[in-house]
Amino acid sequence: MKLTKVLGTVLTGLLFSATLPAHITLAQNTLKIMRGSASSAISVKLNRAIVMESEQAFAELSVANPSIADIATLSDKTIYILGKSPGRTVLTLLGPDGKLITNVDIKVTPDLAELKELLRETLPRENIKVRSANDGIVLSGTVSGAAKVALAMDLARRYAPFDANISEYKLTNLLSVGGSQQVMLKVRFAEMKRTVAKSLSASIGLTGTQTRGSTTVAAGLNTGTGINGTRTGALNVGITSGGLAINLLLEALESKGLIRTLAEPNLVALSGAEANFLAGGEFPIPVAQDNNGGITVEFKPFGIEMKFIPTVIDGDLINLVIDTSVSEIDTGNSLILNNISIPAFSKRQASTVVEIRDGQSIAIAGLLQDEFRDLAGQVPWLGDIPILGALFRSADYSRSQTELVVIVTPHIVSPVDGDTLSLPTDRVILPSENDLFLRGKVEGGKRTVKRGTVAAQDFSGSYGYVME
Repeated sequence: MKLTKVLGTVLTGLLFSATLPAHITLAQNTLKIMRGSASSAISVKLNRAIVMESEQAFAELSVANPSIADIATLSDKTIYILGKSPGRTVLTLLGPDGKLITNVDIKVTPDLAELKELLRETLPRENIKVRSANDGIVLSGTVSGAAKVALAMDLARRYAPFDANISEYKLTNLLSVGGSQQVMLKVRFAEMKRTVAKSLSASIGLTGTQTRGSTTVAAGLNTGTGINGTRTGALNVGITSGGLAINLLLEALESKGLIRTLAEPNLVALSGAEANFLAGGEFPIPVAQDNNGGITVEFKPFGIEMKFIPTVIDGDLINLVIDTSVSEIDTGNSLILNNISIPAFSKRQASTVVEIRDGQSIAIAGLLQDEFRDLAGQVPWLGDIPILGALFRSADYSRSQTELVVIVTPHIVSPVDGDTLSLPTDRVILPSENDLFLRGKVEGGKRTVKRGTVAAQDFSGSYGYVME
């Protein structure tokens, strides 16, 4: 009894709030016992306690599940109840004669006040509602991003009870992500290839006979285009003196090449969904069959390809899973099988995962390649002769430089009215016969568009997609 008196003294002023039955009278935490009848459920917060007083003295009391609520007697009319774990249990009171006085339902619920305060401090701009359902926690409302959902669930998991039977927390997620969740990805491929080649060669030929005659000098310069195999920059000098003939051939070649590649595919996808884009075609590739020796055809796509999965994480922060490439047919590296020429493909590809905010750009791939090659050849010993040795030497020089960069820019977009979008065909109509044959115009008059829209505005200079 000493322990009971000590607990009674300590807990006299510690009366916590609780949901009490309708027939409670006297003080807020005083329970009026009704002989032979069960009271309404008493709600106790997790890890909190209440003290109840009974108008009728009891001799014995017990709780059905001590793991949910712990009880202690402070006097023959005072009961101390502590919530240990979420759930429901029953408190039984017996009188001095051993007869049942009443059963009291005890409901232990999580203390959501602290969780609500923590969510307000951590996510002040989010509309998150917290309530209890049976012995679990339910989160509902609208947040601005998936990252906020994950953070709110992680905080609520620290207060939710753990169900060992299913190895999960009793936590229900009814949160939804609001705002615009459609992402447009703009990818820019920019590639420059520069090639420079120079070659210089000289050769001399001597022939002689015993015939005597006059001296003849002849010179010729060949400046062919080189497309159909003719030499470019070849100088041929011939000297004939009697029976001696001297032929001198000088060849000099210099070539420069420039290739510019620019591709800007744009694609829109819903947050968390995959989108595919292909601007090009499919090339047939013959494939031999081992069983019957036949040949089947498979199609390999080429051109501008893009696959990406956007995920709006937090407001304007976007996670991007990107797989993009530019490919073209390379006939210079063709493979010939059974008299069938199978071309190769030149492909520039980038695959990565990045996080970037709306409107920002990041270079996900870059290449700076510089190839240099030179070759010198000469006639043994004769090429080492000073001055004259240059007539017996040849030199080739080539250099190839490649610069490639891939830049991505995501935008969070929303749909608009159809009249506000401009198309490349809005201002062009087909020419009439008079426009085409008499005036030589390939386009007709301007198309009349609806006023008051973006498409109807008179822009100056180049804008949108321009094809020249």
